[in-house]
Amino acid sequence: MTSMINHELYKVFYWAAKTGSLSSAAKVLFITQPSVSHAIKQLEESLGITLFYRTSKGVSLTQEGATLYSYIEQSHILISLAEEKMTALKKLDSGELRIGGSDSLFKHYMLPYLESYHQKYPGIKLHLNHGTTPETIAFLKEGKIDLGVVRMPIVDPQIEVIGGVHLQDCFVAGARYAELKDRVLTLEHLLEYPIILFSRNSRARMAITELFQTYGHQIKPEIEVGSVDLLIELARKGLGISYVTKEFISKELEEGSLFEIQLDIQMPPSQVGLMTMRNMPLSTAASKFIELVH
Repeated sequence: MTSMINHELYKVFYWAAKTGSLSSAAKVLFITQPSVSHAIKQLEESLGITLFYRTSKGVSLTQEGATLYSYIEQSHILISLAEEKMTALKKLDSGELRIGGSDSLFKHYMLPYLESYHQKYPGIKLHLNHGTTPETIAFLKEGKIDLGVVRMPIVDPQIEVIGGVHLQDCFVAGARYAELKDRVLTLEHLLEYPIILFSRNSRARMAITELFQTYGHQIKPEIEVGSVDLLIELARKGLGISYVTKEFISKELEEGSLFEIQLDIQMPPSQVGLMTMRNMPLSTAASKFIELVH
């Protein structure tokens, strides 16, 4: 059957047709001329047609041979382009990197790494998929992203997470609640004030809910928002006390537009990690990004 023909035979046929000479084809392929003749004979016998006829200058294609060559030439061009593309991808001259994560992690944690990566590999196109931790996990499993930036822990047998920086979450308020600045509050006292939290699907929201439940309390936000910027701004405007990541509000804390609410319990730190599919090969672009972050 023609589908079982060794593709090396087509390679020999291509160069013999292209050069019009069996000896020239042999030189290109680094084989002997008799090997070229034998390969062409095998191909002709497999296809049941004559591909060449001899001339005083070498060989020329028959009509059937010319038809075959028109197809083989296209495949050769595609293979050459594929090889060039693979070389470019290996050298990171081209390609793409798809990363999933929340707006806040992109803005406050990943931005310096994204900037460095783009400067080092300008040929790689960066695609950022915004979403909560559950959405980012779904993106990864569906093949929509190469890796995700998430808060840990992530417990999933299909996913591997490489730990990164530690973050500290805290409650903050603006000038409207200035009387709380030098006080240490209990959880009960804190819950007497309007609380502003991130959306229910966020890892930070899950963590603070679990923490309060550990101490026998249920935290019910007065306001729920979908971005860290809104958490910060609403607290500054005095609409309530927001639960945010301390490292994300260093400027506001330094200038005094926000202050940290001191509690009588120790707030546990959280950790950000890079998430990939377990036992799945990473692209060179993704591997280099992980190396840069770590």
